[in-house]
Amino acid sequence: MNDMRTIAVIARKGGSGKTTVAIHMAIAAHLRGNRVMLADADPQRSSSDVLKGRRGPAPGWTETAGPKLFALQVAAQRQGVDALVIDTAAGAEDELAHAIVLADLSLLVIRPTFLDFAAAIRTVDVIRRLHKPAMIVLNQAPTAREGQEPPAVKKALEALRLMRLPVAPTILRARAAYQSALECGRSVEETDVGGPAAQEAAELWSFVERLAFGRTGRDEPELARAG
Repeated sequence: MNDMRTIAVIARKGGSGKTTVAIHMAIAAHLRGNRVMLADADPQRSSSDVLKGRRGPAPGWTETAGPKLFALQVAAQRQGVDALVIDTAAGAEDELAHAIVLADLSLLVIRPTFLDFAAAIRTVDVIRRLHKPAMIVLNQAPTAREGQEPPAVKKALEALRLMRLPVAPTILRARAAYQSALECGRSVEETDVGGPAAQEAAELWSFVERLAFGRTGRDEPELARAG
């Protein structure tokens, strides 16, 4: 990576798994040799708590807040950081807006539930007003059986199309491996090597990296700005 890219992980609904996604994206970039900073702008400081428990090499992290993100972004750029991942505060529109404005790509994390979709509609409105690139990540979805998606996932994917934002082709499933990994400050790529959770995390980061850093493959759509 040459120029630093900023990735904001956002969700208006608490419990969506936003922090889990932010940590896994930060560690994924770190494992691939990039210099990473995770900005914990969530007052709960869950990302910071996870990385404090990590042993050995780790992404950099700092506790911050929405109004301080611009200064942090400038400082990270000067320090040669490759990827700045922002774990935002759930439910706070002003806080989300600070991160969305600065981000090269925002990941809107949604579970396949009615309440998540109702909250996400308002977040999509913010993204549209700001005309910034964003992508939806479907998280904590039931696992497919015999190649068939559960009805809840099918309904969710159909509803997501109506939001007119790109949807990540990788769906993160409801797997205990994600929380088990966080308990020791690690990602599923490190604790579930070769397992389905590790594959999901790796595939999602690969897609995010190509979009955020402008390395879009032939079969992948260009990421349009919401507007």
